This record gives sequence, C-alpha cells and structure tokens, in this order.
Amino acid sequence: MAQVKRLLLLLLCVCSTARLVQSKVHFYSWEISYQFKSPDCYKKLAVTINGETPGPTILAQQGDTIVVEVKNNLLTENVAIHWHGIRQIGTPWFDGTEGVTQCPIVPGDNFIYTFVVDRPGTYLYHAHYGMQRSAGLYGLIQVAVPDGFVEPFAYDDDRSIILNDWWHNSTYELATGLSSIPFVWVGEPQSLLINGRGKFNCPAAQPTSSCNATNPECSPFVLTVVPGKTYRLRIASVTSLSALNFEIEGHNLTVVEADGHYVKPFVVKNLNIYSGETYSVIFTANQDPSRNYWLAVNVVSRKPGTPTGTGILNYFPNHPNRPPPTTAPPASPPWNDTEYRFKQSVDARAHPNYVLPPPPTSDRTIILLNTQNMVDGHMKWSLNNVSFNLPHTPYLIAVKENLRHVFDQRPAPETYDYRNYDIYAKPKNPNATTGTPIYRLGFNTTVDVILQNAKMPGNSSSETHPWHLHGHDFWVLAHGHGKFDPERDPKRYNLVDPIMKNTVALHPFGWTALRFRADNPGVWLFHCHIEAHFSMGMGVVFAEGVDRVGKLPTSIMGCGESKNFLGSP
Repeated sequence: MAQVKRLLLLLLCVCSTARLVQSKVHFYSWEISYQFKSPDCYKKLAVTINGETPGPTILAQQGDTIVVEVKNNLLTENVAIHWHGIRQIGTPWFDGTEGVTQCPIVPGDNFIYTFVVDRPGTYLYHAHYGMQRSAGLYGLIQVAVPDGFVEPFAYDDDRSIILNDWWHNSTYELATGLSSIPFVWVGEPQSLLINGRGKFNCPAAQPTSSCNATNPECSPFVLTVVPGKTYRLRIASVTSLSALNFEIEGHNLTVVEADGHYVKPFVVKNLNIYSGETYSVIFTANQDPSRNYWLAVNVVSRKPGTPTGTGILNYFPNHPNRPPPTTAPPASPPWNDTEYRFKQSVDARAHPNYVLPPPPTSDRTIILLNTQNMVDGHMKWSLNNVSFNLPHTPYLIAVKENLRHVFDQRPAPETYDYRNYDIYAKPKNPNATTGTPIYRLGFNTTVDVILQNAKMPGNSSSETHPWHLHGHDFWVLAHGHGKFDPERDPKRYNLVDPIMKNTVALHPFGWTALRFRADNPGVWLFHCHIEAHFSMGMGVVFAEGVDRVGKLPTSIMGCGESKNFLGSP
C-alpha cells in the first residue's frame, strides 16, 4: 500500500510539473494616459494604453498567467480595468471593477493585475471606472486552445476586429449630462469604429474643430485575405451604447463561437452583436478576386443617427486602399426589426460535441424588471424600483471584513408585481429609490435570473439591454416576447443544449431567462453593458462564498473604510 501511495504521489508531481512546464506567464507594462487622437479624423482627447487606442491584444494559451502592471498617468482621473469574460477563479479581487472588487487606481499610482486565463476563446478588457471605456480604454484578449486540441471547425488563418462607437464630447460632458437636472442624454455617437478607425464627415464639423480627412489615423481598416482561403474572424463589441450589425459584403458568415463557447454552426448574412459580446465566424474568400469588398457596421435597435462604419476586405494582390466598386456599403436590416435580431438569439445553441447541460432545476429565481425612473429629479434606471449606487468601500472588502454599515443590509427585491404590472403601459410609478443592497447567494446553489423589459416613460419605446455577469458564465435558457409568466414560461426552457455566455441581450418588450451556478467565491457585478445605463443605476451585485475567499491583497484597498486595513499585517 505504501508503494502504491508513493507511486501516486510521484505521478501527481509529474502531472503538476507538466502543467507548470506547459503554462506560461505573460508580462505587460501599461501606462494609461490622455493623448490627442483622431480615430475618425476628428481630433480629441482619448484614454490610451502606451499611447494607443485600442490597446494591445493580449495573446495567451489556456492555463497561462497574465500579469499586467498598470501605471495611471491620468492627471485627474482614477482607473480600473475589467477583464471581461475572464472568471477570475481564485482571484476575485482582480476582476477590475471599481467599487465592487477594488478601490480605483489613483493618479500616479501603479497596480498589478495577476490572473489565469482558464478557458480558450475570445474576450475583452476595458475600463470600469466612470465612462472611460467610451474614451478609448479597451482591447482584446485571445486565448488559444491547448497544444494538440482540435477545434470543431477548420480555418487557414485567425483574424480579429473590435467594434466601438465614438463621441466627440468628452466623458466628463457625457457623464455630467446624465446626472444633471434637467437630464441631458449622451445622444447618438458621431462615428462607428472598426479596430479604432472610422470616418467622420469633416465638412460637418464645427469650423473651430480639428478635423482632417487625410489624417492616416483615420484611414480605413483593411482586412487582407488570400483568394480561396478560409478565415476565422473574431468579432468583439465594446460599444458604450450601440447595438450593431456587422456584414462582409458578398460573404456569408458561419457563427462558431460566442463568448468563449462553441456554437452549433449557423449561417448568417450579417451578424447582430451587442456591447460586451464576442463571436467567432468562419468565412471563405471565395468571391471575385479582382476587386475589394466592404466591411460594414450599422446601428440597430435604435433609430440610427450615425453613419455606417466601414472598412475594406482586401483580396490580395489588389491594392489595400482600392475602394470597392460599389459606391455604398451594405445597408443593415431595418433598425427596428426586433424579430430578426430575436431569431439570431434563439438560433444560438451549444455545439453538439460541447454541450454542458444546465442543472434541471434552480434553487432560487430572481426576476428583475428594467424600468426608467426619476429619483429626486434625476433620471435613473432601476431594477424592481431600486436604482443601483456604488458604495465608497468596495463590496468585496466590505463583505469579507463584515463592514455591515457601509452598504444597505436590507435584502434586495427578488421580484416585482408581475401579475398587475403592464409592461406596455406608461409606468404607473415613475419614481424609484437609490440603494446599495446585494443578493447573497448560497454557495454552489443554482440561480435563475429573469430579465424583464418594459415601456419607457414618455414614449412608446423599449430598448435593447445587453446584460453582463462578472465571474461566471450562464446558460441562456430562453428568450420570450411580452411579460414573463413564472408558472408557464419555465416549461419552455431549453435544458438540452442552451448556449453558455457571459453577456446576453434583453430585447424590447421581452424577457430573457438565464441560469448559473453560484460556485465562484467572491462579489460579482451583474449589469447592463451600456455605459450610460449602468451609470444611471442599471445593475445589481451578487455575493457568494465570500468566507472561502483568501486574504485580500492590500493593493485593492485605500478608499472608503478600507483605508483602515492598509496598516494591518
């Protein structure tokens, strides 16, 4: 028996050593600063990483460790960076969410993020302080599969693009308008960017502005392909407001990955993508090789006030700057065709060979009604009539250290009066309250969350909301029209092959049902990924297994009452 134990121990050591040999550590040193940039030809201040926006793409392999040293060189602003889609298993304090998992990085300070990329796929990183994401602090994370693993689709080359919307007003102006009385909406973006490049109509700019149509910073993004080759194109959206529709003129796209999970392949002419989502599509360069083709990005779900964002699909050896012969890029489907977008959401299923079935039942159901409300004269968004507000002491520190007085200890509302609430009528109670309550989840329990959309006050619209869950992936059990019925609708849940995601769309006048396991110790934000909506209160916080979280690093402290822990050993 002793010999068997020694043999098992030796085998364990060999396996552990093999994992250490295979895994790598990737070091990055980033300086965050304001720089004058002209991504759409209009010169304005942008938040950059080492002088650039978008920031560098993080390239790694499953199981690798990422170390990012961040130096905040912004003179008057704090910084925090969220690693969107990375679950931070064992490192909840490095999720990069100011007010939830860490104190922000103050001007002049350094902060080191260290985490493991535990799953292959396509992910994002972006600012999670104020509205800095809309100012340019964002980038891609690409995690490759382990050596020897064969993915369920074939391609000759791997490419990526990141999509964004762009305002000429500063983030200070945008944020101040949202919190003002009277309320000032951010308005539609001036441009749509593909890999940080767009084209604003300079003659339409103010005479005093610096808009130069010949600036090389705003030359079109070019994706060069070889005729006959097949490409994997990773597409990520980090928009602050816009739902987008992406198309490659004349080429079909086969969807194969969503938010790091393999999808049962389905073909689209164009792809609807919401803020925070990532997809991989396969396409073949099988069209007339004597010409180039448009890459086109259009706004959907909101009445567009922004021109089409364009790039060029360049068939080698044509000149990369040779414009396509068609004068106009492809138009998107009608912006208000909800059914078209709803169908894509429903068509996304897990790949047959990579199905991870959800638990057949849940231990708890939380129904969240999204409404727009007023609080003391300020326009807010709320969930079950509570508009989310960040405390001065981050939740993770407060819960771990039992600082019960720094945030609201009353239970967050589990549901709303769904029997009597009319989602199509003007809200009867336009007023909400602000609060800092959290949802305390039993560790390892299964939780269902139902997102319910409704009519906005003052008009007949209901907006699309992309919801992102930190620290987890969830199963998308169903999308539905109208009002969710907790007695009838759970019977239609897809428990066979639901797609897993970290970001999901809530469609106008509809509902979305998701399920997840509360199995990642920490405190995690769940929020609308539209920057203005989150700024206006559209978010909640889940806490689970915090007693299992290790000793918190002092590097995440320094704000609110966490200052008291900086001197502790």
